[in-house]
Amino acid sequence: MSFFPKISFQCEVEEYLSKVFRNNELITALGTQEAENKYQSLLSRLSHPPSFTTVRVNTHLASVKHVKKLLFEEIQKQFKGLCVPVLEHPKLQDILLIPVIGPRHDFKKHPSEVIVGAQCGYAVLRGAHVYVPGIVSTSRFVKAGDLVSVYSDIEGKCKRGAKEFEGVKVFLGNGISELSRNEIFSSSGPLKGLGVRMIEPVYLSPSFDNVLPSHLFLQNLPSVVVSHILNPQPGEKILDMCAAPGGKATHLATLMHDQGEVIAMDRIANKVKKIKLNAELLQLNCIKAFCYDGTKALSVEKQEDGHEGPPFLPESFDRILLDAPCSGMGQRPNMAYSSTLKEVTSYQPLQRKLFTVAVKLLKPGGVLVYSTCTITLSENEEQVAWALKRFPCLQLHPQEPHIGGEGMKGAGLSLDQLKLLQRFDPAAVTLQGVDINSLQDSREDDLISLANKDCIGFFIAKFIKSKSE
Repeated sequence: MSFFPKISFQCEVEEYLSKVFRNNELITALGTQEAENKYQSLLSRLSHPPSFTTVRVNTHLASVKHVKKLLFEEIQKQFKGLCVPVLEHPKLQDILLIPVIGPRHDFKKHPSEVIVGAQCGYAVLRGAHVYVPGIVSTSRFVKAGDLVSVYSDIEGKCKRGAKEFEGVKVFLGNGISELSRNEIFSSSGPLKGLGVRMIEPVYLSPSFDNVLPSHLFLQNLPSVVVSHILNPQPGEKILDMCAAPGGKATHLATLMHDQGEVIAMDRIANKVKKIKLNAELLQLNCIKAFCYDGTKALSVEKQEDGHEGPPFLPESFDRILLDAPCSGMGQRPNMAYSSTLKEVTSYQPLQRKLFTVAVKLLKPGGVLVYSTCTITLSENEEQVAWALKRFPCLQLHPQEPHIGGEGMKGAGLSLDQLKLLQRFDPAAVTLQGVDINSLQDSREDDLISLANKDCIGFFIAKFIKSKSE
């Protein structure tokens, strides 16, 4: 049973998605009722957080065993002795998994309320406290030290500074206000810092604020899988085409033992700064970050000696990761998706421009991994079908590790081709909560299996370039 309402979309996006998940290939394979059940299950799952928090260990600086011990002690502290396990993954040996306890139903709601924006609300559901910039409104007389109930304004309709809000709001849990209402909405400018310390969140996840910052990187499980599939080797030249905020770029550098070259590009300057900061924090030296538009990263002119940034000559890279800009419909939790159909359908042509550049920049024999964090056919399987037709030099290859499901029907790919793809589908598991008692009774294998399935929506395809174009 859903604890939160199903994710809502604008009408035209809902109609578009409905057709995607009721396409003829899918209906023929599953039957109308089964296809409908899977679609409705997906809508329910997207509004809830994944069942596990995934952290990647920076194995460049510390062993997984050492960090696991430190993290277990930290969680014991945060959860006041509640015994929540920290699990190692048998196939992804640089991540740790922490089960998320919830949804928890039995909290008393307080008369004093704090309303937060949707993005802040989603962060709270994944273990964060409430920071002042995320607060939209509070009850009239909130003071520092007050017990407050925190709600998310999922539709973005609450006016900043309002003293009450009767619109659609979702209960996130209870906390202690660190500031008074007057301090939160001070006219001297937006405050920073902690606004509400969550003490009874609906979903209990550890907070990672300043927790082992150089040893851990919070990353969704499929995002970790991507780098392992690219499988960079020491001494190689790697391109991460759309790299911000640097999670995958830093992972690639770690897998290469910081030997070789990882070129990380993004077209937004502030995001490039974030990549550099993350590389510095994790003490990785082989990453070179550039503010550059990936669609223009190919040069056909001879370059001066010593030139190391974009644009690059054809066939410059051993391996390329294209974690493409996408509609982001696989992100969880998300209760109200605000993009228009025009925005949703704008990504396919951009992804194709980036993909075309990537193919030209890849050496013969090189590996290209394409990934998105969305659930549409047009940005995933349709892109694979297009790429195989457009670039005869590319071949689909098996992925290792293969943890997600196979590709989705509807793009005209063969069953063998679909098996080579990897689609992480939140609808693959029945909606269920995890409480502390069921956790103690669960086998570790069953928990790992749940973590593999109950994550964000994600898609991965791996290609090998057999020859020059």
